[in-house]
Amino acid sequence: MATRRPAPAPYRCTECGWTTSKWAGRCAECQQWGTVVEATAQTGVMRNFAAVAPTTERAARPITAFTTAESPRRPSGVSEFDRVLGGGIVPGAAILLSGEPGVGKSTLLLEVAAQAARDGYRVLYISAEESTAQVRLRAERTGALHDELYLASETDLATVIGHVDEVQPSLLIVDSVQTVSSSLSEGLAGHPSQVREVAATLIRIAKERSLPVLIVGHVTKDGSIAGPRLLEHLVDVVCHFEGDRQTSLRFVRALKNRFGPTDEVGCFEMTGDGISEVPDPSGLFLGKGAPVSGTCVTVALEGRRALPVEIQALVIPTTAPNPRRVVNGVESSRVAMILAVLDRRAGLRVGDHDVYVSTVGGMKLTEPAGDLAIALAIASAATDRAIPHEVAAVGELSLTGEVRPVAQLAQRRTEAARLGYTGLIDAAVKDVASALERLGLEVRAASGGKGDRADPDPRRRERRPAEPDRPAPTSAPARLAIVPDPGARDDGIPELPGF
Repeated sequence: MATRRPAPAPYRCTECGWTTSKWAGRCAECQQWGTVVEATAQTGVMRNFAAVAPTTERAARPITAFTTAESPRRPSGVSEFDRVLGGGIVPGAAILLSGEPGVGKSTLLLEVAAQAARDGYRVLYISAEESTAQVRLRAERTGALHDELYLASETDLATVIGHVDEVQPSLLIVDSVQTVSSSLSEGLAGHPSQVREVAATLIRIAKERSLPVLIVGHVTKDGSIAGPRLLEHLVDVVCHFEGDRQTSLRFVRALKNRFGPTDEVGCFEMTGDGISEVPDPSGLFLGKGAPVSGTCVTVALEGRRALPVEIQALVIPTTAPNPRRVVNGVESSRVAMILAVLDRRAGLRVGDHDVYVSTVGGMKLTEPAGDLAIALAIASAATDRAIPHEVAAVGELSLTGEVRPVAQLAQRRTEAARLGYTGLIDAAVKDVASALERLGLEVRAASGGKGDRADPDPRRRERRPAEPDRPAPTSAPARLAIVPDPGARDDGIPELPGF
């Protein structure tokens, strides 16, 4: 008896191909919203396609016959943006710029358009979110007015293509891809099918006409680019514009770049006159004034750029049952680990203290190279001893208290020396306890003599034999106290041999 073939699932995800018998707003496989559509019936008929001979210009040639001179890079006029792109804009490149609302995406691209117009290139700026009057007001404020900068407010894709045919620009900017719709695709603007159709059309125009296209993309609540994942695969370059709303500093990072590296970072500053470049942001993350306890400088890497970052710590006693651990600009988990290492390996007890750790200037320190600087800042705050201005620390802390070497140490050392940091504490100190001793931040026992550094292990302190000139303790070990080093200089800064 012949068995009946199961009917095909009536609904299918356009992104990953997942099928289901009922419609769902979100795909259970790729977790994309609005991609489950009604699937067409399978007819089983194989279509035959006739081969088409390619033209002479599009004929396949050996790869050695192609030269890079056919696609020279063109500077955008904004050097920090060119740094991220790998040297400039490549003709025919599709560049996607994403970022949080209000971070400054439109302001940055308007500045790029104005600089390109000043260099003699015709630019077409399509604004699908703002009116022409609003863009004109921003252009007046930022000084981006130029006769070669053409502006249009349009949300229909066909009309956008008509503007391109009429203006014949050398650079096209579309703000944004989620607000432009096409009549050839179903759904409202921003729907995954609409975003896919608009992006594919703009990229096809860019490739056919060697016209570079800058596209603005929205982001979701979790920070990912809104729309189908296919959008990031279609474009040549994906840049992310980020920054803290409470500070004026902005960073542009390349998440994908077919024409250059992805480890470059561009620095900008938002001002009342628009956006300005920050070619040397070293002074933005450093404090001013005389040495103060609880501060230490490290040299972090943002892409290929070495930046000095000042870390500040504050340690105060508390009677609360659960001491507070407040961080800003650093990871709370790393601070908790560093506090545990200081307690176990260096004898620094802060269990009954509130600990606050922060970076200067809103800088976010995520790499482990700042572990040693965080530990020294906490120890400096706990002992109320200042670290000299000319000292910086770079190193990763392990759970054993060892200071491990970090990547690009030579570049960090060069940047530290350029900024006047003559003493760099790194993996040469071997462990965190030695680093504290070198700066005079070690912890001493209140009942011990000079130079009797407390053992971080209480069990070993209990087994230690008593000295003959004083009676052995009959109760619990002596309570540790943080006292300053009596051999300090008059200005409160310990002597640093070797610096």
